[in-house]
Amino acid sequence: MEEIAALFHGFAVVLSPENFMLMLLGVVLGVIIGVLPGLGGANGIAILLPLTFSMDPTSAIIMLSCIYWGALFGGAITSILFNIPGEPWSVATTFDGYPLAQQGRAGEALTAAFTSSFFGAFVAVVIITFLAPLVADFALEFGPPEFFSVYLLTFCSFVAMGKGSPFKIIASMMLGFALAAVGIDTVTGQLRLTFGITELLKGFDFLVAVIGLFGIGEILLTMEEGLEFRAAAQGKINLKVVLETWAKLPRYWITAIRGSLIGCWLGITPGGATPASFMSYGVAKRMSKDGDKFGTGQIEGIVAPETAAHAAGTSALLPMISLGIPGSPTAAVLLGGLLIWGLQPGPLLFVEKADFVWGLIAAMYLGNIAGLIVVLTCVPLFAAILRIPFAVIAPVIIVICAVGAYTVANAQVDIWYMIAFGFIGYVFKKLEYPLAPLVLAIVLGDRAEDSFRQSMLVAQGDLTVLWSNWLVGSITTLALVMLFWPLISKGLKRIRSGRIDTLQEQRPVE
Repeated sequence: MEEIAALFHGFAVVLSPENFMLMLLGVVLGVIIGVLPGLGGANGIAILLPLTFSMDPTSAIIMLSCIYWGALFGGAITSILFNIPGEPWSVATTFDGYPLAQQGRAGEALTAAFTSSFFGAFVAVVIITFLAPLVADFALEFGPPEFFSVYLLTFCSFVAMGKGSPFKIIASMMLGFALAAVGIDTVTGQLRLTFGITELLKGFDFLVAVIGLFGIGEILLTMEEGLEFRAAAQGKINLKVVLETWAKLPRYWITAIRGSLIGCWLGITPGGATPASFMSYGVAKRMSKDGDKFGTGQIEGIVAPETAAHAAGTSALLPMISLGIPGSPTAAVLLGGLLIWGLQPGPLLFVEKADFVWGLIAAMYLGNIAGLIVVLTCVPLFAAILRIPFAVIAPVIIVICAVGAYTVANAQVDIWYMIAFGFIGYVFKKLEYPLAPLVLAIVLGDRAEDSFRQSMLVAQGDLTVLWSNWLVGSITTLALVMLFWPLISKGLKRIRSGRIDTLQEQRPVE
């Protein structure tokens, strides 16, 4: 009941006139960002983060989190109408969404996608409301070894759960650690990796790196690809279509609940929304009685990925709020915002900044409701954005990025850093190296290093401190299993395939 009372206080914070307007502004900006292919929630928040420097932290996090919800909604519009995923997690939505739009049922597909997204996010927010305070209370007992083991688990989880080559993930993370180490050592005061260059004394600002990696890198890639947008159908939704679609959706309640649970699981662990949407779609296709019709325009094929993607995107904020560890690239950018505003993410946030935490959780409820209403009523308007030539949109985004990078420290050198990070982001995407581990290492590298060195000072260099009690020991062991999971899973596959071959040899041929 204590959580309910705190949540109502959070609603009062969000419903103040200023915060309410910022919430609506954030949702609209987020939908626009989600509609623009490739820009994405993390990129959009990174670009717009400097605008919040002068705001109250609670108002700023409400606006930024609503940008995120809006981006989650917006990704479905281009997937269904144009067969262009606005976000990576919207790819699975195109499988059945675009065929439905080609059949002249675009309104039905969009209504199903938006409503499923809202349901998935709602389940995740309920879990955050009741689970986050418990996790935070538990984490108050943590010391340096426990915190380091949790950081280690986060890094290793990216290796185990990430898609693509584990070596590319580790290489990306190592570069992030190196960039985080540039500047003054916080423990000894020694200079590291500055090479005598005065501008490197303060190190690389996290925000400048993120704006370059995500914003400029994506613009360069999009310029190279030269996108053209062609709609399969007009994105019109009226009340009759919405009501008729809502009447059909209850028959897919098992798919929606299963997708939400898959999304919450992959959101809290750093799996992310994209694997969640594909996993949910695959499980639904296998378990549905209409599984063989998936890909031809099935409502259930939209419900499954959309519930999972929104549940994952929302639940990724649970470890960020309660432990100070982001569960997704967007959560990592939001975590950077908290540090810039002078807040220390983690368990003490619930005690020291209760208004902030519960305002954020309340904004998750109201932001999703506002997002659902906005996208259901303004789809044609947002779809029209794609008819603006990219040659007009790209320079505007680059100017916003440059202004954002400059305002971090009012230093021109940050703009050059931003351009350099932009080229790094472009090369990483061309070579299919993931950016999320790089960003995670830049954000958490210093904190993980401090926790490790404090643990070593306390234990006088004895590494067994990481197995000194059942909690830290189990987390560290789990982290090592996750680190070597790609090798372990390959070994298990070989053993299984060997058994199958042996059985086939022993079985007589008739």
